[in-house]
Parts: sequence; C-alpha cells; structure tokens
Amino acid sequence: MRDLRTRPQGGSTSSYLKRYWTLYLMLALPLAFIIVFRYFPMAYIISAFKVNNILQPPWHLPWARNNGFEWFIKAFNNRDFLYALRNTLTLNLLDLLVGFPAPILLALILNELTFKRFKRITQTVVYLPHFLSWIIISGLALRLLAFHDGLLNILLRQLGLQAIPFLNQPSYWVASYVGLGIWKEAGWNTIIYLAAITAINPELYEAAAADGASRLRRMWHVTLPGLRPTIIVLLIMSLGRILGSEFDRPYALSNRLVTSVSNVISIFVYEYGIRGMQFSLSNAVGLFQSVIGLFFLLGANTLARRYGERGLW
Repeated sequence: MRDLRTRPQGGSTSSYLKRYWTLYLMLALPLAFIIVFRYFPMAYIISAFKVNNILQPPWHLPWARNNGFEWFIKAFNNRDFLYALRNTLTLNLLDLLVGFPAPILLALILNELTFKRFKRITQTVVYLPHFLSWIIISGLALRLLAFHDGLLNILLRQLGLQAIPFLNQPSYWVASYVGLGIWKEAGWNTIIYLAAITAINPELYEAAAADGASRLRRMWHVTLPGLRPTIIVLLIMSLGRILGSEFDRPYALSNRLVTSVSNVISIFVYEYGIRGMQFSLSNAVGLFQSVIGLFFLLGANTLARRYGERGLW
C-alpha cells in the first residue's frame, strides 16, 4: 500500500492535494483546536514577568521588578513553595518507582491467563477505577482507612491488632497515596501493554517453547523485549511529568495532620495564586514546572535514542 504521507514522484502538489484533500480537511478541526486552545493562551505566559494585574492584558503592563524575575525570586524565597517542590518530587518519584512497573506486571499476568472469559472479566474490573474521580475515591478511602471508624481498622481491632493511621500520619499517608494511585490507574495503563503484546509475533513464543523455555522464560525473553519500545515511550512521558502535580488527588486525600507531605505545587498555586490573587506568581510557578518538565522530557528522549531506542521522535 502506498504511503499517503509521501507525495508520489512526478506528480505536482496540486494534483496530490486534489487526491487527498479530504484527509487534510479531517485534520483541520483538531489542528484548529490545538492552535486556539493550546497556542493562543501561551501569549499570557508573559504575565509571569509583568506586574500582577488581572484586569489588564499582560502586554499593556510594566515589567516586574528585578528585570522581570520578581515572581520567580518570591517563589524561591517562599518556604511553602520549597516544601511543595520537595513534596511534588517525592510523590512523583514514588509514583514512578512503584506505580510504573505495576501495569507491566499486571499485563504480563493477564497475558498468561488461559481462561479467556476470566481474563476479560479481570481486565474490565481492574480498569474501572480509572473512571472514578478522586473525590469519590477519597470518600471510599475515608470509609475504609479512617483511624477511628474505618472498616479496615475496625477489623484490625477485632483481631486484637493496633489500628493503623493510614490517613493521619505522614509516612502512612504517603504509602496510602501511592497505593490508591496504583489501584486507580494500573488497570487503565495495562490496556496499552496488552495491546503491545498482541503485536508480538506468535512464532517467537512457539520457537521458545520448542527450545524448552518455560512460561517464565518466554515472558522474560520474548514478551518483555517486545514491550520494551512501549515501556521506553511511556517512561519518557512519565519523566516529562516528574515536576507536574495533580490538584484533585492530593487535595482530596489531604487533611491538616499531613500537610507537611501533601502540599504540592498545584495546591501552592491554588492557595497563593487563586485564593491569594497573586496570578503572576502562579504563572511563574507554572512556567517553572513546564520548563523543568521539558528538560526531563528532552533528556530522557536523548538518552533513549543514544542507547538504541526509538524514543518519542
């Protein structure tokens, strides 16, 4: 089949466009959406370097003090921002180290199941939590993990064990935060890996079985190498979000007893930028997050290509 992305040799551009104009027409709507809602708002990035005033366009405002870097200096001199930066990095690194391998392991296990009906039911059950909001999950977590009247702690007391402060002590809260994140998203990310497994040549499994390889060996020497390009791409994308932070997840699960570990950058932006009316400060913090995320993304992609992987581009 001819590749539609290349223009046929000897043909003019006009004849090529006449033949495939419907494809470009279908591309026009999503391209317009990206330009209007993704690139036009970037003009307001300049407000991170301007005087804080939401009532006027940023290009009509004077530059902030310290050569426009007033809000960046204020952010890094703010102890709450430094704590939020530390908490964001800590929680995201734990999500990456603990949560990233979870869907890979789940996909490997589901791929080895022989009962197809049980496999489909299990796959459906494990990805359903993805569609629940963090507000719903926080309510469930409170009913299950609350120290005094949580179902799990009630069972522990009836067994003669001590109750565990899952949501009231910083170290336990971090573990609960990461565990709930895995429970919510692992099943959804498993779909990506299962789709990648279906693209692996079945003859490789037959050849490995003929050579006497066990299921574990086939998983290690056939399935995992086949998943490696997908793992690398998703890992690069995860590293690009290493300084990003959700708002609803930590905000819904947080309480006053664990603010030392639950206050992340998104909550800092909400408290100081939205509630404190310091919009230029919040814009500066958001720009800092984006630049660091882009740095990690480019670095991870460069390393992947250097070691022979395809990367994102």
